Amino acid sequence: MDALIEFIKILVPASVVLYAVYLMVRAFIAREIELKKFEVRSRSIETVLPARLQAYERITLLLERLSPQNLLIRLNNPAFAARDFQKILLDEIRNEYNHNVSQQVYMTEEVWNQVRNAKEDLILLINESAQQMSTEAMGIDLAKKIFEMVMERKTDPIGHALTELKKEIQQTF
Repeated sequence: MDALIEFIKILVPASVVLYAVYLMVRAFIAREIELKKFEVRSRSIETVLPARLQAYERITLLLERLSPQNLLIRLNNPAFAARDFQKILLDEIRNEYNHNVSQQVYMTEEVWNQVRNAKEDLILLINESAQQMSTEAMGIDLAKKIFEMVMERKTDPIGHALTELKKEIQQTF
């Protein structure tokens, strides 16, 4: 019986010490894991932040290039027939958009939808304007009609998309 009591005298303090060491090691490991996570996040931010800023810049440039006033001035050629000019405008819009479509991973779904809707609205505007043109109309006539229709509209989808993009940038940074 004395041996059992002596064994318990040794076992209980050793168990308490072992449990205390276990708690300390567990807390230390948890703290180290949190530090490693923080380091990974910091490195990730250092990598992603410049790419994200570049994405915002590229989408801003896309929207500016797609605005009717810039698009029509940049691509207008008096020698084009209205139907040819319509095709050139639509091809340019699609090329610009497809060139920048990967940038959507860096922004919210809401802002990307605004960008996509602005592009689609511009395509509709160009197609509606072209439908109102006679078969012998020239590209300059189509450009004038597009400008007229832009002026008649109460909302500017491209301007709205730019505003939303700027808001997101301000919220993020």
